[in-house]
Amino acid sequence: MTESTHPLVVAIDGPAGSGKSSVSRAVARRLGYGYLDTGAAYRALAWYVRDRAIDPADTDAVITSLPAFDYSIGTDPDDPAVSVGADDVTEAIREPAVSAIVSAVARIPAVRAHLTALFRSIAAGVDRPGIVVEGRDITTVVAPEAEVRILLTASEQARMARRSAEISTQSAQTVADQLRSRDRADSQVVEFMSAADGVNTVDSTHLDFEQTIGAVIEVINTRTARTSHD
Repeated sequence: MTESTHPLVVAIDGPAGSGKSSVSRAVARRLGYGYLDTGAAYRALAWYVRDRAIDPADTDAVITSLPAFDYSIGTDPDDPAVSVGADDVTEAIREPAVSAIVSAVARIPAVRAHLTALFRSIAAGVDRPGIVVEGRDITTVVAPEAEVRILLTASEQARMARRSAEISTQSAQTVADQLRSRDRADSQVVEFMSAADGVNTVDSTHLDFEQTIGAVIEVINTRTARTSHD
């Protein structure tokens, strides 16, 4: 990339279990784009808070910890490693104990503002022709001016089935309860089930993985072709 160009930003939003992460990584890989999982930052902060015995419900304490939160993430879709300082937390941030407190940390406006600035900086600095940025409120808050904005959604039943297939160590009922709880918590912070103006909806309820990837790439191709003719 030259100094006169900037990476094309593809913003992908959607609820838990919609396939955002796996689809976004696959799309980035096929297009030769970078990939940014913004949810990993909230998980890493939750890990950081827990590791330092900070009460996630103590808003002031969480905010006070932000300046020392030394976060980094790879934008290679084949190696999106996550680190906090010298600690590789790529696997640790997926542990149930971390998942249980992510929403409490993410609901804090100052946390969202701090991480949003970080996401924008990472996206702008990627050394690829484009970057797929996925997570909550990406299309409306983090990257509202992205060239391509997509809401990837699916029915609650489809999302539960997919999440159950991913998490074989828990019962279907437990997974369903966790998904509903996550939806309730997320709905208090962001609107994630309906597309904002200018955002394309891809409903994957009746699509398999490959079809969903194809549908997303089709939106990207259509939007970028339209932009180039504006």
